[in-house]
Formats: sequence, structure tokens, C-alpha cells
Amino acid sequence: MTKKVLIAVTSHAEIYEGRPTGVWLSEFAEAYMDFLNQGYEISVASPLGGKAPVDPGSIGADIKDDILAAEAYLANTAKLDEVDGEAFDAIFLPGGHGAMYDLPNHRKLQELLRDFYEGNKIVAAVCHGPAALTGVTLSNGLPLVAGKRVNAFTDKEEAETALARHLPFLLESRLRELGAIFVAAPNWTSHYEEDGSLITGQNPQSTRAVANAIIAKLG
Repeated sequence: MTKKVLIAVTSHAEIYEGRPTGVWLSEFAEAYMDFLNQGYEISVASPLGGKAPVDPGSIGADIKDDILAAEAYLANTAKLDEVDGEAFDAIFLPGGHGAMYDLPNHRKLQELLRDFYEGNKIVAAVCHGPAALTGVTLSNGLPLVAGKRVNAFTDKEEAETALARHLPFLLESRLRELGAIFVAAPNWTSHYEEDGSLITGQNPQSTRAVANAIIAKLG
């Protein structure tokens, strides 16, 4: 039976006036292409639906053609409120600073993440994507990340972006506050953590490792 993966991306397009953000393209595209190469059925959804914004900082002169081409898959996303989670085997959350704003407080996304996790389905995220996990409370009243080994964009990495003071919170700090066992690697190195069905990666360099871990579990 064909495996089905839901990719949930941000709809948030601005950090402050004149500083656009959105999805970090490689984090979306590398995973999307890896899933596609496995023959998985992929659906992309966002809080607002329609065209998802791409962080212009993720589109450099050295970007590979296949990564750039994958932007087309962000042109007409489904609305998260209309997604039936029962149809999917895994959910993946790529980052980009936009994910810090709209994903943590999106009620339907929090329900999907809780149901996926409690149903022993794969919940995976990379870089700022794990921001979505900070809003998830399980049926037992505990944060999803409490007591779990997790990884995400670190506070030290955020300091290098010079954007920390503009963000609603620091991701590593918030995950630690929620009781997560945060396992950091040196800045800008590939690293991910796997704790049961929860898979989280640190930065854009970690996307392929997270995608491969998802594939290894799905088969």
C-alpha cells in the first residue's frame, strides 16, 4: 500500500516590516523529493491554504535546479483545517522563521500532531518546524515534547541570524521549558534525534537525515 505523508508548512510571510520570511525552501524541497523518489503520496497544507510564502533568503545563486523547481509544490497548499489526518502515515514540518509565528497556535495542527503521535504515526520536523510541537498537549495533559529527546534550531544558531529579538520566543529555550531533553550539535552541522515515532532535526543541513529517518520507519 502506498505510504502517505502530510507536509505542513507556514503561511506567515514577515518577521517585521521589510524583513520577509516563510518556508525555508531546501527544508521543504529536499524532503519532498526524497519522499517522491520513494513513491509516497504527498499532500502539502498550511494554515491559510493557497500559495505558501518562501523565505527569499533560502533562494541563493547556488540553489540546485531540483530544489528551486520544488517551489511549485507550494503554489496551492490545502488548508490545514480541511485535512483528514486519518489518511496519512506521517507528518513532516519543515522550518523557516515563519513557522515560529503561526504553527505553534494553530488548533487543527495541534490536534493533528497529538493524534498522529498518540496513534504511533511518525511526527517529524526540522529546524524551526519543531516550533509547532511547542503547542501540543497530549491526552494525559503533558506537553508532547516532555521527557522526549528532541533537536531543533538552537539558540546559538539563532544568535547568528541576528533575528532573535524579533521572534516570539527562542525555540531551544521553549522546548527545554516544556521538559524536552534537548540534544544540540555544533552550529550548522547535520544532526537529528529520534525518540520513538518523534523525529526532529536541528537546521537546514539536517533535512536529508530527517527525511531518511522517516523513510527508514515507513519503509
